[in-house]
Amino acid sequence: GIIVETEAYQSINDKASHAYLNKKTNKNEMMYLDGGVAYVYICYGIHSLFNIVTNRQNIADAILIRAIEPINGIEIMQKRSSKKNIFNLGSGPGKLSISLGININSNGEKLNNNKIWIEETKDAQYYQVVSGKRIGIDYAGSDSDLPWRFYIKNNQYIVIRLNHLLI
Repeated sequence: GIIVETEAYQSINDKASHAYLNKKTNKNEMMYLDGGVAYVYICYGIHSLFNIVTNRQNIADAILIRAIEPINGIEIMQKRSSKKNIFNLGSGPGKLSISLGININSNGEKLNNNKIWIEETKDAQYYQVVSGKRIGIDYAGSDSDLPWRFYIKNNQYIVIRLNHLLI
């Protein structure tokens, strides 16, 4: 699929980051590795959320993959997720992990191997990427207002959030 929505989390100074104030735990230890590995954690006790570690060792920056536009393997995604509607396969971080077969066992996987990889699309130049406030992190105070959510403008695979309502 094409990644159509992400959120950035910046290491020790971002109150929304799992590594805020350089906190190191068993849960977030992957964030402290060299970039190019998967950081997968369980949210609300049920959802596996897929992040990509993006910086050098001991600088715990990561990108949450929030949504994808399914392109190939749609039947496999539908089987994994039990969802028939293509728009429900990757329109949220928990849904996309299920559809892609990413779970807590994927934590620490190096990207660009035969399990999880990212490649540039030839069509990237045609997409307009916009930014805005990250979602669901009001606890982070003023850091919740940082425009670190990035998404492809008008992409139909992103759940639109308006005043905390899903549309």
